[in-house]
Amino acid sequence: MSALTVVPSSLSYANAVGRLIEAVEQHGLALLARVDHAAGARAAGLELASEEVLYFGNAAAGTPLMQSDPRVGIELPLRMLIWQDPDGTRLAYHDPRELSQSYDLAGGTDTLEKMHALLGQLAAAAAGDGE
Repeated sequence: MSALTVVPSSLSYANAVGRLIEAVEQHGLALLARVDHAAGARAAGLELASEEVLYFGNAAAGTPLMQSDPRVGIELPLRMLIWQDPDGTRLAYHDPRELSQSYDLAGGTDTLEKMHALLGQLAAAAAGDGE
């Protein structure tokens, strides 16, 4: 996949994570996993600023893509990275529309467009847009 879409957040790291989880739930998605990279680093005796990946999805949307090309399952569920750096909180995600370049997803264009719009909405919610 290509470069990440990076969105700065006006919220603290903890508030951005909370807002993302809230937005995921409000959109009727399942929060499937949270990978806390900073906690893993601490467990290994290392330091890392707050950084986490949230995995979420909707089987009704992703399954038809995997029926079209099972290999796309390596890219699903959707995910978003949130991290803290000296300039603030950031969110990042890949554009799912690009999956059609690597996988045979004929007929999946509408689903990929909806996934792209959804990720933008979730990032905006976690970024504190509109406050």
